[in-house]
Amino acid sequence: MQVVTSAVRKAGRRLLRDFGEVEQLQVSMKGPMDFVSTADMRAEQTLKEELSKARPGFAFLMEESGASGDADWEWRWVVDPLDGTTNFLHGIPHWAISVGIEKRTGTDTSELVAGVVYNPPSDELFWAEKGVGAFLNDRRLRVSGRKDMREAVFATGIPFGAVPRKVEFSAILHRVMPQVAGVRRFGAAALDLAWVAAGRFDGFWELGLKKWDIAAGLVLVKEAGGAVSDPDGGDPYATGNVVVGNQTMQPRLKEIVVEGIAAVKARPAG
Repeated sequence: MQVVTSAVRKAGRRLLRDFGEVEQLQVSMKGPMDFVSTADMRAEQTLKEELSKARPGFAFLMEESGASGDADWEWRWVVDPLDGTTNFLHGIPHWAISVGIEKRTGTDTSELVAGVVYNPPSDELFWAEKGVGAFLNDRRLRVSGRKDMREAVFATGIPFGAVPRKVEFSAILHRVMPQVAGVRRFGAAALDLAWVAAGRFDGFWELGLKKWDIAAGLVLVKEAGGAVSDPDGGDPYATGNVVVGNQTMQPRLKEIVVEGIAAVKARPAG
């Protein structure tokens, strides 16, 4: 954990310098409404150099450069160097560095054993290790204790541009909103998951996420006492479809997500 903390803080300092000069950043289009900046690439390079230096045998799965290292890896870093790129490029101080640690447990199986989500603008470092717990800096984290849906605040990600599953999202949101105190969309899934672990959100759902979006956050929620699955009760790390929350809220939220997806599938074609 000291290795990861040192690496994310170093990358964070560089990102903060770029954040202060965001208007001068060179920006290219990576896809519909999905920006990649020179800051993003530099942060990834910093993380790869620092983590490789400390653990040369670990493989990587990184948002910008993809998979690298031994194909038969035993340990792997799963890295998003800048989660919330659009926030970053608009001067919104809600973005993070996310690093998960994955351990292979069989030929085709693995488990997430640790994770760090660091928000440089607020200097909040969320971290967790399997069996050790989840923490914000030095403070132990627990998911919220709310049990009444009418008092709950959930987070989600809104599909944009050419991203699929907009219809499913609308159907789910239509069912969630009348039952809860509020729904938030802050634009950084790693921080959404960290905030569930910290009890700031009562739950979070999103479909179609990537491994680097959720690797660290899933460990945080589990170690803070939360429930984690995809809508079908399976592994969200494998499917990219995530529903998390405290032990009371997550099952209820999962039911709503399933109802929304089922309603879309039941609609007549065309």
